[in-house]
Amino acid sequence: MSRPRFNTLAPALRAAFGRPMYRVALDAGSTCPNRDGAKGLGGCVYCTVEGSGTGALRTGAEIEAQLRDGLKRIARRKPAGGCIAYLQSYSNTYVERERLVEVLTPVRARIASGEVGCLSIATRPDTLPDWSLELLQEIAKDVPVWVELGLESANDQVLDDIQRYHTAEEFRVAVARCHAAGLETVGHAILGLPGDGREGAHRTAELLAEVGCAGVKVHNLMVLERTILAHWWREGRVDVLDHETYVQWLADFVERLAPEQVLHRITGDAPLEERLAPRWDVHKNAIRELLEAELEQRGTRQGSLVRA
Repeated sequence: MSRPRFNTLAPALRAAFGRPMYRVALDAGSTCPNRDGAKGLGGCVYCTVEGSGTGALRTGAEIEAQLRDGLKRIARRKPAGGCIAYLQSYSNTYVERERLVEVLTPVRARIASGEVGCLSIATRPDTLPDWSLELLQEIAKDVPVWVELGLESANDQVLDDIQRYHTAEEFRVAVARCHAAGLETVGHAILGLPGDGREGAHRTAELLAEVGCAGVKVHNLMVLERTILAHWWREGRVDVLDHETYVQWLADFVERLAPEQVLHRITGDAPLEERLAPRWDVHKNAIRELLEAELEQRGTRQGSLVRA
């Protein structure tokens, strides 16, 4: 069997941990500076409140309960599997130091007991105070720590238009600071953002390769109910990619990543009842197969067009 033309997460996890690993998503009830008024209101134009968090701060006990339930699910369904504690919602380092200590305490207890083998924490590149990196650096002495940073686009104008309100340079600096602290990084990208285009997807992949994120999450732009983007879509101001076009752009993107980077995700996933567009009649596993076929047809693979 020929070697796959791009790197996916499951084999990388088996190689790193010696067994399958499964995420337990934890909602700490955090917020973001583009939602609470520090930089803007309403959040990113594509983001729903429910899709990214509750906004209600969770106590350490509540986070412990979420983690305990997740560990039970893994033990029941995947007895040989390990756990990645995933602080997923909003910007988890956009808090006071005492708050992050409270959030991390139950996770650290489960690390000490051997039940959690990795920590993944999502945040923004402009909300990483030094003390947060120091706390994460302490945890990284025991287990790998992934800092998931939203880039989305390498175009600063696009980032302003979608109400991200940080810059590509801030992303570059944040990744370097994480790496200096011994932390791994996972960069996020969205293909098909308004005003970005196919060339924008190229530049975003090139930046992710340049900074050396260990992992990459990429998906197509989705229009969800109860978002600013939904209003734009209804007004005819936003187009979304059909799945054939997305696969073409995704192949371009993958060709420009570094060969060793691991693709944690290559498609978006939202319930049909919440998703206005696109409404592809294609399973996410089919996108993976179509991407493999497209790269094979081109005679390329991940990293084929990466800049030296």
